[in-house]
Amino acid sequence: MRERELEVSSLGHRGDGIAVTEDGQIYVAGALPGETVLADVVNGRAKNPHWQTTSPDRIEPVCRHYEKCGGCALQHLSEAPYLAWKRSLVEKSLSDRGIDFAVQDVVAATVDGRRRAVFTATRAGRHTLLGYHEKSSHRLVDVHECPVLDPDIVRALPGLRSLAAQLLPKKGELRLTVLSTTAGLDVAIEKADKTYERKIPSLSQKTVELDLARLTVNGEILLETRPPLLDMGGVGIVASPGGFTQATRSAEVALSKLVLEGIGKTKSVADLFSGVGTFALRLARVANVHAVEGDAAAISAFDKALRKPQGLKKVTFEKRDLYRRPLVAHELEPFDAVVFDPPRAGAQAQAEQLANSKVKKVVAVSCNPATLARDLRILIDSGFVLQTVTPVDQFAYSPHIEVVAVLTRE
Repeated sequence: MRERELEVSSLGHRGDGIAVTEDGQIYVAGALPGETVLADVVNGRAKNPHWQTTSPDRIEPVCRHYEKCGGCALQHLSEAPYLAWKRSLVEKSLSDRGIDFAVQDVVAATVDGRRRAVFTATRAGRHTLLGYHEKSSHRLVDVHECPVLDPDIVRALPGLRSLAAQLLPKKGELRLTVLSTTAGLDVAIEKADKTYERKIPSLSQKTVELDLARLTVNGEILLETRPPLLDMGGVGIVASPGGFTQATRSAEVALSKLVLEGIGKTKSVADLFSGVGTFALRLARVANVHAVEGDAAAISAFDKALRKPQGLKKVTFEKRDLYRRPLVAHELEPFDAVVFDPPRAGAQAQAEQLANSKVKKVVAVSCNPATLARDLRILIDSGFVLQTVTPVDQFAYSPHIEVVAVLTRE
């Protein structure tokens, strides 16, 4: 196999460099626009690349695990072109749907602000490995630092590794979801050895030693030393073990600010795919809110938070699968504005109902620009007009980007 010289001209949506050749696009992992590499090419990907020239935008990665770890994609790219690339991901998704619109500058992430992390643990001989999988591999990187995580989680890594060692099955991997809360770390472990019940006394002791707020194993709360609270705009929420929350506090604040600005002055809002109430509880300080969510645990957490006086306006909620049963046009009539923040699959069915409704204002939040663009196309075709599209970089150094889009119609 003969090496080929490849000139990288752009970045792909996963952060790989792209070289355009007579044979089509070739992806070069770790390469930046303006760089030239010599590499073998197999199935459209460069193998064993050797750099001939490097970009002035290339910087030194901030983590010693970066070369192997699959958690980050672009620590080697300086900030300005990195943020421009993230913005371009949103622009391309809109363009692919025929939406020509000026996207706002990216709201940058807090680098060490990731308060939620999902680790994998496994055995390697007598040792326990805890970390993330390697790039394009099932092998595990034993992580001892992580610059994107909340420092409290990084400090806890040795203790978490020790905890995992007590619960590992004889074969296979263990998953640990760690959440930094105002009361300390909340740890939820899945796929633990089925005999863990015999170890409850030692696990409880370990929980106290590590000063964890709560330890959950295979869905069972073993010990809660204090409620693991999250501050949702001044309202305390105890999220379900391992449940979804916005990954960084700074991004949650930025997203919430954009949502509140987007609805403006309004009396009644529907918050769809509301989760534990990230937006609903903030919206309820300025408007009556009806929150709709399909996850029972999230609704339960939301319900418990509402039981304490909070100085909020009227708040109602319902458990409902919005993929199967979106709010239809007549159910949307009471609302002046609608906010929706679906999973990565987007909200196509709900967007179609909004298109047929009399709702005048929609704020769409998404972690997937492609499905967001699809849903925006539906709304635009029904008469909605885009007012703003703002990317929020919640996941530093990764290909993921959050977006808030505001639409209105007469």
